[in-house]
Amino acid sequence: MSTLKEIQGRNIESVSSDPASAEGGDIWYNSTSQTLKGVVAGAAFSSGAPLSIGRFSSAGAGTQTAALIAGGGAPAKDVTEEYNGSGWSTGGALNQARYYIGGAGTQTSALAMSGRNPAAGWALTNTEKYDGSAWTNSTASPTALNQVTTTGTQTAALLWGGVPAPSPGAPVATTFEFDGSSWTTGGVLPAGVKVAGAFGTQTAAMSAGNETGSTLFYDGSSWSDQSATVPYSGADYWNYAGTSGTQTAGILMGGGPSAVTTTAKWDGSTWSSNPAMATARNNGAMGPIGTSTAGLVAGGAPAITATEEYNFSTSVTTAAAWASSGALNNTRNFNAGAGTQTAGAIFGAPSTNGTTPSPVGSIESYNGSGWTNGPNMVTKRTRLGGLGTQTAALGFGGYSNPPNIPTTTATEEYDGSSWTAGGVLNTARNAVTGAGTQTAGLAFGGGTNTESYNGTAWTAVNALNTTRSYAARAGTQTAALASGSHPGSVAVESWDGTNWTAVNSLISGRGLGAGSGLQTAALVFGGEPATSATESFDGTNWSTAPSLGTARYGLSGDGTSSLAFAAGGSSPHVLTEEFTGETTAVNVKTFTTS
Repeated sequence: MSTLKEIQGRNIESVSSDPASAEGGDIWYNSTSQTLKGVVAGAAFSSGAPLSIGRFSSAGAGTQTAALIAGGGAPAKDVTEEYNGSGWSTGGALNQARYYIGGAGTQTSALAMSGRNPAAGWALTNTEKYDGSAWTNSTASPTALNQVTTTGTQTAALLWGGVPAPSPGAPVATTFEFDGSSWTTGGVLPAGVKVAGAFGTQTAAMSAGNETGSTLFYDGSSWSDQSATVPYSGADYWNYAGTSGTQTAGILMGGGPSAVTTTAKWDGSTWSSNPAMATARNNGAMGPIGTSTAGLVAGGAPAITATEEYNFSTSVTTAAAWASSGALNNTRNFNAGAGTQTAGAIFGAPSTNGTTPSPVGSIESYNGSGWTNGPNMVTKRTRLGGLGTQTAALGFGGYSNPPNIPTTTATEEYDGSSWTAGGVLNTARNAVTGAGTQTAGLAFGGGTNTESYNGTAWTAVNALNTTRSYAARAGTQTAALASGSHPGSVAVESWDGTNWTAVNSLISGRGLGAGSGLQTAALVFGGEPATSATESFDGTNWSTAPSLGTARYGLSGDGTSSLAFAAGGSSPHVLTEEFTGETTAVNVKTFTTS
C-alpha cells in the first residue's frame, strides 16, 4: 500500500494547533487534541439572497455568480432579475409576460422560449433574446407550448416536450432546435414529457425525470434511454425541478407534484442521493443554472423568493443572514443610531408614533450582545438625526419635548459618558438623517437642506435634489448616500462633498428604513410599509440581501455593509438583529475509524 510520503512527497506533520490556511488534500496531526485532521471536499446548500418578487416556473440561465431569472407566475410576470453571487437586481422586462417558460444561455446572452399567459394564450410560441439589459423578440417557435424543457445557448438551444393545451393536456414528444435565428425539428422523444430536468448543450443534452423518472440523452439528432431511473419514488417527483450541470455531471433540486427538499446527483452513468435543500420547492427556474459543483436554484410554487446555492468544495460557505440579539431596555421608534455591530448606540426619546416623545431622552449602548442604559440627552427629542460612534456621537434636529415642538435646531455631542450642547443647525427640522463623524458630519433630509459639521458649527451646503424625510444613510461627510424617503421612494442620491447626484434606484421604495456602510458598500433595511426587505449597494447597483427576521419601520441601525445592527422600530419596539455577510472557511474534518 502506498504511503502519504509516496503519494504527496511528504509525511504527516504534527502541529499543536490547526494551520491558519490549508487546501484540499492537506493532512496533519493535532498533538493538542490528539486527532488526525485534513481538508476534504463536501457537498452542501447555503441560503442566497431572496428574489425581490416571488414567482414560479420562470426561465433560468447563467451561472451561480451570474444568473438570470425571467418571467414566472402567477399571474404571469415580465420581470427579469439578475444574480451576482450575492443578491438579485432588476434587469430588462420581457416583451411577453408568461410562466412555464423555458430558458437557456448566459446572463448577458439569454433565451426565453414558449410559456403560458392565460390572457395571451395557454400555450405560446414567443421567443425572446436578452443582451444583458433588454429583451428583443425573435423567431417564434413552430408549435405553441407551455411546460417545456430547455437547455443550450442563445445561438444553439434545444426545446423538447411541453403541453400544447390547458392543463391537464397530454405532453408531446417533439424536439426543436434553435440556431439563433430559425427553428428546425429534431429527434422525437420516446414518450411525451413536460418540465423535465434539463442539462447540457444542443448536441449533448439530458432529459431527467418526468412521469417515468427516466434519463434520456440527446446527441444532436436522436434521443436514447440510459436505463438510469432518477432516485426517490413518486409518480413525477422530478418534474418541475431546478437543475445545474451537464449531460455527464448534474444536480436535480426539488420537484413535484408536491414541493420537496430532496436533490439527486448524476455522474454520467448513475444517480445518487445528495444533501437536501433548506426550502421545499417545485416549479423553480426552468433551464439549467450553474454546474454540478456550483449550482443555483431560485423561486418556486406557490410564489416563493427563496434562493439557494449548491457547492461541492473544500470550503464551507456560511450564508449572509440576520440573527436576533439582546433586546433594548426601552421601547424605541424614530430614534437615531450610531457606531458598529459590537459598539453601537441608539439615542433619542423613546416614541412609538414619532410625534410624542416620552419624558426620557436616553442613550442605550450596545456591546454586541446586550444594551446598557446611558444618560439622558439635554433636549429630549424623537425623529432626530444621528451619526458617529458609541463614544463620540452626534444628535441633531427632531421633535422636542416638553413642550411638543415640531422642529428643533438643537445639536448635542456625546463622549461616552455625558451629553453637551453643540453648534445649532441653521434650519430647524425633523425626519433628518446624517453620516460621518462627530467632527466631520453631514446632516441631510427633513426637506432638501444639507449641512456640514466641523465639530463646532454647522454650515449650509448644496441641497438635495429631492425632498427627503426618513431617508436611510451611509457613508461619510464627503462621500454619503441618501436612500429612499417617506412615504416610499426608490430615489437614491450620492454626495461627493460638493453636490448631490442621482444614482441607480432602490429595488423597492421605502422610507423610515435604516442604513449602514459606505457610499460604495452599503445596506438599507426595513422601512414602510413594515418590511423585512434588505438591499445591498456596490457603488453602482442595488441587489437583494437576506431579509430581516421581523418586518418593521422606524428602526435605527449602523455598522458596515457586512457587519450591521438594527434595533427598535415598529412593534416589537425592543427587537435587535445583527447582520453578518457571507463567509467562507476551509472544510477541516477530523478523521476517525467509524
